[in-house]
Amino acid sequence: GPAPDLSGPSVDGAVLSLARPPERPVLVDFWATWCQVCRAEQGTIDALADEHDVITVASQSGGPAQVAAYLAREGVAFPTIVDPAGALAHRWGVRAFPTTFVIGPDGTIRNVEVGYTTSLGLRARLWLARVL
Repeated sequence: GPAPDLSGPSVDGAVLSLARPPERPVLVDFWATWCQVCRAEQGTIDALADEHDVITVASQSGGPAQVAAYLAREGVAFPTIVDPAGALAHRWGVRAFPTTFVIGPDGTIRNVEVGYTTSLGLRARLWLARVL
C-alpha cells in the first residue's frame, strides 16, 4: 500500500521528508544505535546513499546530538531522521531493527525486509522498484 508520511528533524536540524511521490525509488531504513545488526549493515546503507535516494530513521537512539556523534564515530553520513521516542517507527509498523522499506516512484511500499540485507539484495530491490 501507500507509504505513510515520513518527515522529521535530521541530525543537523534540517527537516528530511519522503517526497510525495518520489521521483525515483527510495530506500527507507529504520535502525537504532544500540542494534548490532544495524551496525553490521550501516556500511551497505552508507554506500547505497552515494548512488540512490536513501532516508534512514534512527529510532530510540537519543536526540540529534547523540545520533550525530554516533554517525561521526562510525564514519557514516547517510541522511538520518532522529526519532527519539520511536513514533515514526510505530507509524510505519516497525517491530524490529533494522527494517528496510523500498518505496516505488508511485509512493507505494514495494518491499519490506526485517534484519540484515546484503548490498546486492538492496540494489536488486531498488532496481525492481524502478522497472516494475
